Amino acid sequence: ITVCNMENIDPMGIHTGESMVVAPSQTLSNDEYHRLREIAIRTVRHLGVVGECNIQYALDPNPPAGGAEYRVIEVNARLSRSSALASKATGYPLAYVAAKLSLGHALTELRNSVTGVTSACFEPALDYIVLKMPRWDLAKFERAASEIGTEMKSVGEVMAIGRSFEEVLQKAIRMLNIGADGFTAHRSGNFRVPDYVGEIEKPTMRRVFALADAMRAGNSVKKIHALSGIDPWFLEGMRRVIRFEKKLRASKLGAEVLRDAKRLGFSDAQIGVIKKTSAERVRALRLRMHVTPVIKQIDTLAGEFPAKTNYLYLTYHGSEHDISPGPDAKTGGAKKQMMVLGSGPYSIGSSVEFDWSCVQALRTLKVKGFGTIMLNSNPETVSTDYDVSDRLYFDELSLERVLDIVDFEKPKGVVVSTGGQIPNNLALPLKRAGIRVLGTDPADIDRAEDRHTFSKLLDKLGVDQPEWTEVTTPRAAAKEAARMGYPVLIRPSYVLSGSAMRVAHDEKSLIGFLKRAADVSSDHPVVISKFVENAREIEIDGVACKGKLAIYAISEHIENAGTHSGDATVVLPPQRTYLETIRRAKNITRGIIKSLKITGPFNIQFLAKDNHLMVIECNVRASRSFPFVSKVTGYNFIDIATRALLGEDVRDSYRTVELDCVAVKSPQFSYGRIKGADPYASVEMASTGEVAAFGDSYAEALLASMMAAGFRLPRKPRKSGSPSARAYKAVGGILVSLGKEENKVKLLPSIRILSDMGYKLYATEHTAEYLRGNGIECEHVYKVSTEKEPNISHMMESGAFSLIINVPTRAYQRENTDGFFIRRKAVDMNIPLITNRQLAEAFVTALAETKGRGLKARAWSEYREN
Repeated sequence: ITVCNMENIDPMGIHTGESMVVAPSQTLSNDEYHRLREIAIRTVRHLGVVGECNIQYALDPNPPAGGAEYRVIEVNARLSRSSALASKATGYPLAYVAAKLSLGHALTELRNSVTGVTSACFEPALDYIVLKMPRWDLAKFERAASEIGTEMKSVGEVMAIGRSFEEVLQKAIRMLNIGADGFTAHRSGNFRVPDYVGEIEKPTMRRVFALADAMRAGNSVKKIHALSGIDPWFLEGMRRVIRFEKKLRASKLGAEVLRDAKRLGFSDAQIGVIKKTSAERVRALRLRMHVTPVIKQIDTLAGEFPAKTNYLYLTYHGSEHDISPGPDAKTGGAKKQMMVLGSGPYSIGSSVEFDWSCVQALRTLKVKGFGTIMLNSNPETVSTDYDVSDRLYFDELSLERVLDIVDFEKPKGVVVSTGGQIPNNLALPLKRAGIRVLGTDPADIDRAEDRHTFSKLLDKLGVDQPEWTEVTTPRAAAKEAARMGYPVLIRPSYVLSGSAMRVAHDEKSLIGFLKRAADVSSDHPVVISKFVENAREIEIDGVACKGKLAIYAISEHIENAGTHSGDATVVLPPQRTYLETIRRAKNITRGIIKSLKITGPFNIQFLAKDNHLMVIECNVRASRSFPFVSKVTGYNFIDIATRALLGEDVRDSYRTVELDCVAVKSPQFSYGRIKGADPYASVEMASTGEVAAFGDSYAEALLASMMAAGFRLPRKPRKSGSPSARAYKAVGGILVSLGKEENKVKLLPSIRILSDMGYKLYATEHTAEYLRGNGIECEHVYKVSTEKEPNISHMMESGAFSLIINVPTRAYQRENTDGFFIRRKAVDMNIPLITNRQLAEAFVTALAETKGRGLKARAWSEYREN
C-alpha cells in the first residue's frame, strides 16, 4: 500500500475542485498524519480495494485535548481528481501501477520509475512543495453567481512546484494566465478587492486577492483566520509576501534582496512594478548579479536514492542544478533539442485540443531525431506526463521562465504554434530576446494577431471584410459606430475564445464594452467593426509551407455568425456552402498565407452572405478544431505542420480532402453549474468542452453529436396520473417561444414538421397567436411575469415539456426578460433547450429524416475505410 497525503487550504464547505490544495500536508502533526494513514489502510483492506483509492477527511482545526478529531467524508475506490493530482505532484504513476496490480503483480515487483532501482512499494516523501490552484471563467457570464462552494465551477487548474509555500503560491497565481503577476504587485489594477471582508467570508473566485488586500490593510492573521477559516500557517506565508513587498519598496536592489524576493516567488515583472522599472531591466540586473534559478528533479524519496527522472522544475532555493544541459546518453555530447510551449490551464477557449496538438508535435519531433523539451503548468494534460517528452519542465508559461530554460538548455528552436494563445503571445518577445521561433516569423504572427494591422493587410489584398475602424477614444468610437450603423462588434487583439468581444446595439453598451476590451488587451489596439447579421460562418484549418498551401479542411457552422466558433455546431464537410464559395475561400486563403509567409498551422474564419465572402480573422497557430479535422479526415494536420516547422517541404501533402461520411462537432456547456448565467451562445465563448460524431448522413451525425453532448430527444406526449400533469393534459410536449418576427417566419416550416410528427406543442402568447394563424395547433401558455394559468413555471415543474425552443429577440444581448427565466429554469431543471434558430431548423429536419430508423453504431475505422 502506498500513501500520498494532500491538504485543502480552504476550509470545509468548498469543493476539492474549487479549493487550493497543497502536497504534502503542511499543518498536520505527525500524530494526526499517522492516525489518518492508519484509518486509510484499514479501510482499503476491509473493502478489498485493488488499484487506486481516494479517502477524504474532515479534520477539526481546534481538536479537543485528546488529539485529532476527524470524520471520513467519502471513499472513492477509483481514479479521482485528487489521485490524478497526486500522480503529477509526486511523480508516482498511480494509474500505471494500479493497472499492473489489477493484472496480479505485487508492488514489490514493480520498479519506481523515478529512481529506477527501488521498488514501487514505498510512500512518497517530498523535498519540495506542490500547490494546485483552480482556474475559473465566471467573468464570461453576466449575472453568474461568483461564490464558490460545494458545487464545482472551475474549468481547469494549475500546479506549481517549489521549495516554499510563498514561492508556489505566487507561481500558481501567475500560471492561471488571468493577467495576475502573483499574490501582489500587479501591472494591472484589476485585482484589487475593496470589499475584501465580504469576499473572504463568502468565498468567491477572487478570494486570494481579497486576502492580499486584507493583509495590505493591516488586518491581523488572527482576524483573517476567523473570517476565512484558513489555517494560520498558510496566512502567515501570505503575510510574509505582503511584508516583503513593503521592504522591497524601501530597499536597494542588491543581490541578497533580489535572491530573497525570488525565494518568496516574486517575478521580474512584480519587482519591476514595485521598483518602477521594467521586467527586462530587472532580469538584466539579476543576470549581472548571478541571481538565477536552479533546476531540480521531482524526487519521490526526498534524496534518499538518486533520482533519474526527466521531470523538472525551477526554484531559487538551492545552489546547484540536478541535471546537465541536454545530455545525449549515446554520444555524451549535446543533442539537438527542440522546445514546445504548452497550453497552460484548461479554460473556456483552451482545453485538451491544444494539448493534443502539443503532444502530436512532440511525437513528430522525436521521430525526426530531436530531443524534446516540454514546458507546461497543467496537471490534467497528457503533455505533462513525463514519458511524453525527453525533458518535462513543470513551470510557468511566462517569458521570464522560458528564457531561464532556454539559457540553460539552449534548444535549436521553440514551437509556439501548437499550444493556443498563451505561447503564441510569447512569439514576438522571444524573437526580440534572440530566440529562434520555429515556423512563421513572429513579426508576421503579429501582423495577423493585431486587428488593425491585419485589417489593413486585407484591404491591401483586396479581400472583403466587415467595415472596421481602430478605436482611439470612446467618443471617436461612438461617432464611428453611429456612422457604420448599429450593431457593431468590439474586437480586442491577442485574445482567445473571444474574450471581451461584444456586440453593441447602442452607444451606452458600446462605451461599457470598450472598457472591458481595453482591460483584457491593454497592450494592443481594439477594433470595432460592423456586425453583419444573417451571415453564415465557415472555417479553413490548414497547414502552409513557406507561404504555400499544403493541406486544408473546410467546415461550416450550423448557427449563423454571432455565435462564437467554439460554441457553434460545426459540420465537416460543408452541407450548405456553394462550390463557388468554397473555391473563392481557398483562393483568399492562398493570398493571405502568401502575404504572411506562413509556415505551420493556421486557421481562417469567413463570413458568407448571399455567396459573398468576408474574412473575420486569421490565427497563425493550431486552432481548437485541429483535432476534429485530423480525426475526421484521417490526416494528422499537426504532424504535417511540425514537419513544415522543421523545414521539410510538405507541399506534396496538398490535397482536397474528400469524405464519404459526415461529422458534426457539438459544444458542451456547463450552465447547470454556473448559477444565474443566461444559457445561450454569443460572440464570447462559453462552452467548456465538445464532442463529435460521425454519420452516413448529415442528420445522423447531427443527432448523434447532440446526444453525445447530453441532449435528449423529445419524447411523444403521454397521459400522466399526477394532478399537476392532468391539469396540462399531457407530459412530454415541446414549448416554443420565439422572439422577433423573422424567427417566427423562418421557423414556421420546422414547427409544422413537429406538429405533423405528432408532438404536443405549447407556445407563449405572440408565438401561439402566430402559429394558430398559420394553421398549427398549439396550446397557449402564459409567461411567468403574468402569473396567469397555465403558467410556464408551473408546467416546467410538472414535467410537461421534453424540449424547449426559445430563440431570444437579440441572441447576443443579455436582458432580464421572461425569455431569460425560461432558459435559466430549463437548464436548472435539465430540460433540453435550443436557443438558436438555425440549430433548431437543422435539429427538426434531422429528427424527421431519422424517424423510426434509429442511429447506427459504427467504429471510427469503418467510416475511415469508406
